[in-house]
Order: sequence, then structure tokens, then C-alpha cells
Amino acid sequence: MEKQILHIDVNNAFLSWTAVEMLKNGSEIDIRQIPAIIGGDETKRSGIVLAKSMKAKEFGIHTAETIYQAKIKCPNLKIYPSNYKIYKKYSNNLYQLLLQYTDKIERFSIDECFLDMTQYLMKDSLLNKAKEISKRIKEELGFTVNIGVAPNKLLAKMASDFTKPDKIHTLYKEEIPQKMWPLPISDLFMLGKKTVPQLYNMQIKTIGDLAKADKTILEKKFGKHGKMMWEYANGIDDSEVKYKKEKPKGIRKFSYTTTKSYRY
Repeated sequence: MEKQILHIDVNNAFLSWTAVEMLKNGSEIDIRQIPAIIGGDETKRSGIVLAKSMKAKEFGIHTAETIYQAKIKCPNLKIYPSNYKIYKKYSNNLYQLLLQYTDKIERFSIDECFLDMTQYLMKDSLLNKAKEISKRIKEELGFTVNIGVAPNKLLAKMASDFTKPDKIHTLYKEEIPQKMWPLPISDLFMLGKKTVPQLYNMQIKTIGDLAKADKTILEKKFGKHGKMMWEYANGIDDSEVKYKKEKPKGIRKFSYTTTKSYRY
């Protein structure tokens, strides 16, 4: 049986979760709608941008640059401190909601999860479940996610990284040549920054180039990593969703509808 995998990635997680918490506490400003960032101590030139709003992105601000540089680009930039307690709270809220769909959940990071839905579709399609989950997260938890829909973890992860925010993307094996191969080689999951220049020197510049390269040559140059790169470029991944056994929350059998909503 072909696996049915979802990858869920919270959009601008730290900033989004801060925004939701502020709105619940009576704020009249949704910081996702203004030039805003989550960052360290702005009095220190070494403080960096941890997350940014879409409005901040329009000023050319990017994650990991210094707050000093960001403020040069946008003098009116609003800066909010990081708060791991809030992030953990909303990450756990997300996890509890997802447990209603499957108990096979791998918490890949604080704002990313893999879901193995293979045995839990109840004759529904994986895409429909993705739409339902996306809707519920937005309406019940107040933030948005990207969801990748695919037959393995690699393709689900790649799909969720396509256009953002608040999008659902499929990446089935027959879609690989059209959707994945034209992407730059640097976009391939698990490809190290040091490897990219070496591949460029071999005239391998896109994922498609890597997929069509001689696997034997790649293995000779990069060892086991060369084989893995070639397999990933061809959408090959047999890894399992690594999950912690949890008490069942009651798997949902029916479509979800609601009138409850939050600002987002």
C-alpha cells in the first residue's frame, strides 16, 4: 500500500503565534499585518531576525540578518521579543488537534510535523483531509499553515515549501518532473550548503540535473550522501514517520464544518 503522508509547516510561526496571543489578550493590532519581526535584544548589534511578517519581507528583510540591518531597511519596523513559552503552547495546541487525525505524528521541529495518514483516511482522500486540517487550524487556533501532500516524507516536505503562505500543495511521483525538477539544486531537502558549489562545478544546477546524473559518479565523489542526493532528486524515500505513541484522541470520521473564526 502506498503511504499517505502530510507535512505541516506553520507560516512565520514565532511571529504568528505571538500575534495570536496578543489578539487574545486584547491587542487591536495584528502584527502580521504590519512590518514586524521577532528578534533578540535590539540594543545589541548582534541581535538577529528570528521571524518576519509579510510586510517586513516587502522591505527586503530576511530571517537571520541583524536587527540593525533590518531597521536600516525599515525604520518604522516593530520588534517583539521571542517567547518560547508561547511557542511551546501553540505548538502543543497544534499537536493535540492533529492527534484527532492520526497518532502517527513526527514532530520534526517546534513548527513542523509529519503525519502518516495511511490507515486513517476513512475512504476520504488525503487532499481532502489536508484541506480540513488547514481550515480547522485557521479557525480554531488562529494561524495558518502550509501543507505538503505526498506518498513519502521527502516529497511532502518539498511540497510544503512551495509558494506560501496558507497553501496546500501536492507532490505525487508523476508530478516530480514538472514541480520539483526545475527547482534550483539548493532547494533539495537535506542538501548541505557546501555541496551546492561542488555540484555546480559538475554542471548540476537543478534538481532535475541531479536526478538525471550518473549515480555511480555521485557515489564515488560524495559516498553514501551521493546516493541519497540522487534518490531524493528522484523522489525516492522509504523513511518512516517517527512517532511517539500517544493515547488516542478519537480519529475523525466525518467532514468538519464550523462557524467559529479568529482574525488571522
